[in-house]
Amino acid sequence: MFLSELTRRDLLKTFAFGAATFSASSLKTQSTLADFVSQKDKTVGELHDGSNANPVKLLAEGQIVRPQLSLPKISETDVLVVGGGPAGCCAAIAAARLGLKTTLVERYGHFGGLATGGLVVHILGHWTREGDKKVQVTQGLGEEMMKRLEGLPNGIVNREFGRNPTLDAETYKYLLVEMITEANVEVFLHSWAIDAIVDDAPDSTTGNPVVRGAVIQTKLGPQAILAKQTIDTTGDGDVFVPAGATHTQRLYNIGLPYRIGNLDRAKPQEGQKPPRHLGDVTPVPGVRWVNMTGPSLDGVDVKTLSKLELSHRKQIWKQIQEVRNTPGYEEVFLMETAPQIGVRITRVIEGEETLTLENAKAGKKYDDCVGIGGAWHGDHLGWQIPYRSLVPRNVENIITAGRSLSAEPLMSDVVRVIPNCWVSGHAAGVAAALAAKDGVIARNVSIPDVQKALLDQKAYLG
Repeated sequence: MFLSELTRRDLLKTFAFGAATFSASSLKTQSTLADFVSQKDKTVGELHDGSNANPVKLLAEGQIVRPQLSLPKISETDVLVVGGGPAGCCAAIAAARLGLKTTLVERYGHFGGLATGGLVVHILGHWTREGDKKVQVTQGLGEEMMKRLEGLPNGIVNREFGRNPTLDAETYKYLLVEMITEANVEVFLHSWAIDAIVDDAPDSTTGNPVVRGAVIQTKLGPQAILAKQTIDTTGDGDVFVPAGATHTQRLYNIGLPYRIGNLDRAKPQEGQKPPRHLGDVTPVPGVRWVNMTGPSLDGVDVKTLSKLELSHRKQIWKQIQEVRNTPGYEEVFLMETAPQIGVRITRVIEGEETLTLENAKAGKKYDDCVGIGGAWHGDHLGWQIPYRSLVPRNVENIITAGRSLSAEPLMSDVVRVIPNCWVSGHAAGVAAALAAKDGVIARNVSIPDVQKALLDQKAYLG
């Protein structure tokens, strides 16, 4: 069932039942709830004898082999978006608004990626300079999200012309649920993409493999989703890599942002230098967020990520104690560490066009421009995003957006920031939807049609 198929009546029934249950159970004491004598009825459940298991085999010679397995199909869709971060959410909403059945897969229990789970809440990169004035180049879905955050309590702060605002992670999680359900997107949370589904026969015109969907890992085991077009916005190429797309794997800084509270209760001593690690303002009074650069390492290596999680949490605790040991800051406390580690760049496709810093500075124009990227502080010209930078050279029917689009290392710090992920994700969603609608491979979608649809959705193309 689509989330948006839940009617208001269904929700009220659910909430009414939950409220009644809570009301009755809340009258009992804790000891009564824990007393096995009072337990009258429990669901028996369904017995499984294990005969259907098909585990990985350890062979006598030491090889570890996964047996062949026929996968159940959990869904069939027009556009499959894997990865529900800023780029993926924009892609899914854009495709669905064009009337295509759209499915969104996300490994966590919420949307927003590093903008929410990673606590990277500062909106950098939506301004550019044209002559002696600043221009906001992030329009379309990104601007719609910021406007809607303005209408929510503590949704966004510093939303003035020319400034870089900061959003609240929890409010943005809620807003994304609203927008995704409004668009009638089919959603699978708690699901991790583990493989690509590739057609048995290559494309007749290019000879390249053709992606037909993805395999996701769930608590019920691997499940297949078939799709006419697939968008990989996992940030790590979880679909385009197993599909065989040519890509580069890079090392980059990996940090762990966090939030601190009670800054409104701090009482700095006169003439005292404030402590370090107080971070930046958020929309919630007294709460600030603190970023962390971290070392430049491999963001897809599980051993590396595990070690960083441990060391970063020790470092954060030490930093908080330094703050609390400063006279006047004793009431400051650690509110939250990001549940999602701050991986910035890992795998990047090789597209038909690769974004370079030299071309960006020169203001190079592209006939297949599908968006304009901005600057961190609006201090230079905008740079065009060609559609060819979203499509791998050697695989069909898969598009990427966000930090994994085709760009040289010197462009990493601009392609990965939230507004530019909104822009490239919006473009990917529109392109995938039109390719699916027209029955063509993603590479051959009509660029004028994509550009027109983006403009109809209020995107900015310069």
